Amino acid sequence: MDKNLIVAIVLGILVVVSAIQAVQLSSLKAKLSSGTLSTSGAKVSSSLGGSSGGAASVPSNLQNLPSMVGGC
Repeated sequence: MDKNLIVAIVLGILVVVSAIQAVQLSSLKAKLSSGTLSTSGAKVSSSLGGSSGGAASVPSNLQNLPSMVGGC
């Protein structure tokens, strides 16, 4: 087969894959904005909206993280 034909086929496959991902991303964005996205047991929280100021709470397993990785 011609090298240009192989490159064209691979490029076509990449374009199709990126189009599929764009459709999936837009549907995910629509689900997130409408609030219909369900999580399977995972707790999802946002620290951007509705906070009354102050510091965000850190989960207990992350409080001693700097000492675990040799940080300051």
